[in-house]
Amino acid sequence: MEKKLNKIVKKTNSYLYRYFSKEKKTDLIKPMLYGLLPGGKKVRSKILFDVGSIFEVDKKAILQVAAAVECIHAYSLIHDDLPCMDNDNLRRGKLSTHKKFSESTAILAGNSLLTIAFQILSQKQLNLSEKKKTKLINLLSQSSGHAGIAGGQFLDLSYEKIKKNKRQIIDMQIKKTGMLFSFCCVAPIIMSGKIKYVEKFNKIGTEIGLLFQIADDLIDLKGQTLKVGKKTKKDFKMGKATLISLLGTNNTIKYANNLKLNIFRSLNNFGQKSSDLKQTINYILSRTK
Repeated sequence: MEKKLNKIVKKTNSYLYRYFSKEKKTDLIKPMLYGLLPGGKKVRSKILFDVGSIFEVDKKAILQVAAAVECIHAYSLIHDDLPCMDNDNLRRGKLSTHKKFSESTAILAGNSLLTIAFQILSQKQLNLSEKKKTKLINLLSQSSGHAGIAGGQFLDLSYEKIKKNKRQIIDMQIKKTGMLFSFCCVAPIIMSGKIKYVEKFNKIGTEIGLLFQIADDLIDLKGQTLKVGKKTKKDFKMGKATLISLLGTNNTIKYANNLKLNIFRSLNNFGQKSSDLKQTINYILSRTK
């Protein structure tokens, strides 16, 4: 699994380096690249390739969509780390963007990564019809804004030190994490034109996102800062609303395992074609950093 992930990391990073080398040189390029590269496991990109393989989508086109997703993900991390948000000084084993540069620079670099994602999706080099590009841009916009990542982060901050029920926590985590994973599962279907599968893979994507968030929360609880590459054990101190804080560690692990089984059952009709995606899901749940 690590070998497959590393291959995706190299391909996606190489594409992004090439893309930014052709961009107009500005003072924001350096902090943008600092927050974007080279770190990250590229799990979202891996899922794009996994689902793309199921629906036989051109890998070159998938790579370009993956680059856009990584820009969105990096923007969200840069902003999440800000003092007014989660106030984290470490990310991916190095100083957070606002600590390396400045808060204002980090905000502007994050904003620029957000917008360049849509620039990537709208370029002529992406060999898709204008209709499909528009659908991808629209869906990624929804996944990134007030109904997705930004809205989820708002709820995450609003829920600190406030007791919330299971449905509220899951809804928050779907917005914060699940929506972008949902995009990664649905985008290849839009690209393939096999629209009848959109609803099924939208659900699978949100559930994978929940698994990823649960794994993140467990890593925060049990992990070590040096190994993880970011500060750990902060959720409890900040009074974050998580399934662990509500259900306890063991019940949360049981919930995650049941969720994984449900996803696997949903993928059974795709047979061997879904094996890579299942491997990625197992990796998400078992990772330690």
